[in-house]
Amino acid sequence: MKTILTLLLAAALAAPIQFDKTVHDFGEISTKAGKQTCTFTVTNDGDEALSIFAVVPSCGCTDVVWPREAIAPGKTGVITATYSNDEGTGTFDKTLTVYTSAQKKPVILHLKGSVTKNAK
Repeated sequence: MKTILTLLLAAALAAPIQFDKTVHDFGEISTKAGKQTCTFTVTNDGDEALSIFAVVPSCGCTDVVWPREAIAPGKTGVITATYSNDEGTGTFDKTLTVYTSAQKKPVILHLKGSVTKNAK
């Protein structure tokens, strides 16, 4: 009985949306490297179409493009984020707040790295 309840709880908590990653680490980059771009792949594991309502960056230094069309069950979409890399040297950890039809609570994605004058 306990096993059945555990399985039911796990199924109920499983989100119908999956991301290939929730953090992208650019590592060490140079101030001269220019804009840095990464992608997050979204998979619709649910039985209904998945809509991404909005992806809100934590600051104006990040541009985001996301699928405006619904993602069919079993299909994927890509969120593309571009960090401007014009804030000088130091570490950064920027967030993207993703609002979807799959769950009430938004998903938080991170872009991080370290900007130096002369990256390796």
